[in-house]
Amino acid sequence: MKVGSSSLASARSGLALDRLRMLADALAERQKAGSEIILVSSGAIAAGLEPLGLTHRPADVAQQQAAAAVGQGLLVAAYTAAFGDHGLRVAQVLLTRKDLARKASYTNALRTFGALTRLGVVAVVNENDTVATREIRFGDNDHLAALVAELVRAGALVLLSDVDGLYTADPRVPTAERIGFVPSVADLAVDTLRPGSSGVGSGGMTTKVEAARLATGAGIPVALARWDQARAVLAGEPVGTVFAAAGKRLSRRHGWVAHASEAQGRLYVDAGAAKALLTTPASLLAAGIRRVGGTFEAGDAVDVVGPDGETIARGLVAYDAADLPAMLGRVTPDLVATLGKRYAKPVIHRDDLVLTSVS
Repeated sequence: MKVGSSSLASARSGLALDRLRMLADALAERQKAGSEIILVSSGAIAAGLEPLGLTHRPADVAQQQAAAAVGQGLLVAAYTAAFGDHGLRVAQVLLTRKDLARKASYTNALRTFGALTRLGVVAVVNENDTVATREIRFGDNDHLAALVAELVRAGALVLLSDVDGLYTADPRVPTAERIGFVPSVADLAVDTLRPGSSGVGSGGMTTKVEAARLATGAGIPVALARWDQARAVLAGEPVGTVFAAAGKRLSRRHGWVAHASEAQGRLYVDAGAAKALLTTPASLLAAGIRRVGGTFEAGDAVDVVGPDGETIARGLVAYDAADLPAMLGRVTPDLVATLGKRYAKPVIHRDDLVLTSVS
């Protein structure tokens, strides 16, 4: 479950402890019923504003990080007390995008979450705003929540907000109607660009729909509801908006390649290679590559770009960028005969490749 800053805090009043306790009550009840709970909670920066005498979220990054440093302790202390009333322990897990983009730390995060859930501890996850810079930020905790849900292969992802679901138009428009069920995010056509009005959050409906797109594409159903509907949505009551899972669940390896890894370069392919990748379970061979972009090493993630300039896949490349120019456009037997047996392997094996259409 993910809860946003606007649902937990305000710049003038700090943490809304009554709301936080209500959320903890609902999650504790569900955990005691047998579910394993991970909570992705925004609110560190918002919680730190009032103690620092700030009346709004600062634009300056250093001030944001200072507010996060003050507020994160307050946030976790509040959760510790609230869950403690139910006999549950809380653990703080702070992540940056780099933590999930690196395969080793991605795997370590998985092990940590596994150990915490086995021990019955409620993991409270947040972006590490104190050290995160623009280059390593998730951008919003909706995205982080979707990645964590995919990492742990969650049964469901719940996104709590200050809005009670997705609407056909701006909810302030009298004719707007709540959408109860979305069978396919890909076919969704609504305006989600209206920003939130709390002044403390960084997300909005657009980020929630994008998080739903990522999670449902990984085989995880998503529910979007208002913060005070936490207990109802966990009980399966007809509140908020439910997004159906799309297709089969990705393997954890393919999920990491598609959503968490960071592409270090690009491989530009011809029409024949693009068609083979898009229509059959094919590996990418050197014969179909026309150009290489970026600097990368064997094992790095790279994007595969079709002749129309659109990214069609991402995969783990088997060669360094420096090795590829001599290979481009050449068939495998020719590469083996002239360069050696180590050039017999495909540039990206199909087991290490994910199409963007299924990611």
